[in-house]
Amino acid sequence: MSASALYSTEEVAEMLGLHVRTVRGYVRDGLLPAVRIGKQYRIAAADVDALTEGRTPAPPTSAVSGPPRVEVTAVVQVDGIDRAAMSRLSTLVTSAAATRPGRGARLHLETLYDEQRNSAKFVAIGSSDDTATLVALIGSFTESEL
Repeated sequence: MSASALYSTEEVAEMLGLHVRTVRGYVRDGLLPAVRIGKQYRIAAADVDALTEGRTPAPPTSAVSGPPRVEVTAVVQVDGIDRAAMSRLSTLVTSAAATRPGRGARLHLETLYDEQRNSAKFVAIGSSDDTATLVALIGSFTESEL
């Protein structure tokens, strides 16, 4: 446990095998010093060690293991596109997003069309490679079709 680490009451409860209300009670009663940040308490690792007399188990591990996950959100706006072209483009990008063989992460896609302004928006959320590919596909379509 790092001496400068700050833990939430939930993390301390998990480390000590206690209910979170018990940890909050220790804080309220002054048995466990804590700093209030916004609506939550933060508890220093040294104070947890002092409470447990140095018998503190390892801090909780993060739920995410492995390499960090990168997610990209891209918003592409296409102006001057009529309903028919929007329909073709929407079908193209929706199919491309759905048929990505061998990819683990899901690519989320939303399409919006404003008929009064002849304007379309595509919102893609996914890995950097998948999102870049989708943006390039929209660019290629608009260059060749519009």
